[in-house]
Amino acid sequence: MKIYTKTGDKGETSLFGGERVWKDNLRICAYGTVDELNAILGLAVNELNDKELKGLIESIQNDLFTLGSDLATPKEKGNKGFVIPRVDNKFVEKLEKSIDSFDIRLPELKSFILPGGTKGASHLHLARTVGRRAEREVIALAKVEEINPEIGIYLNRLSDLLFVLARYNNHISKHPDIEWKK
Repeated sequence: MKIYTKTGDKGETSLFGGERVWKDNLRICAYGTVDELNAILGLAVNELNDKELKGLIESIQNDLFTLGSDLATPKEKGNKGFVIPRVDNKFVEKLEKSIDSFDIRLPELKSFILPGGTKGASHLHLARTVGRRAEREVIALAKVEEINPEIGIYLNRLSDLLFVLARYNNHISKHPDIEWKK
């Protein structure tokens, strides 16, 4: 299979069901940002030393592929006979359990903190902000097209988890969070 198809040379691309749309379509922007988020998480994994953190991030990366395929496949369109995995409440519950599990190991947050710290934490903070952008793009898409509502909920929880994981990575690396000085 060739990597290039030349079918997108004039600014269009195909959704999973075969529908052709412009590359600046809200759906394409949303799952493109999810792809960007996934790539940043790949950078983060390279900077993390904790096996539990690495395993969780890699699991999230797999979930983001599912989320991207869910976004790339409109519900009302055909999907050429493929069964498309969809994000459901179990994805969100997994994130919530992880948030609780890691947050309890951290000192209480008493002020706003600046994004940064270790390289791994910095990448996780960057991923968090891209996750928030993906969430905003999904909300914009949901205003004009029907999409799986669990996608927005997942992205909201994911950015919360990434914040906690950035703090956790700093904590186990003995790198204190940097408080915002008003």
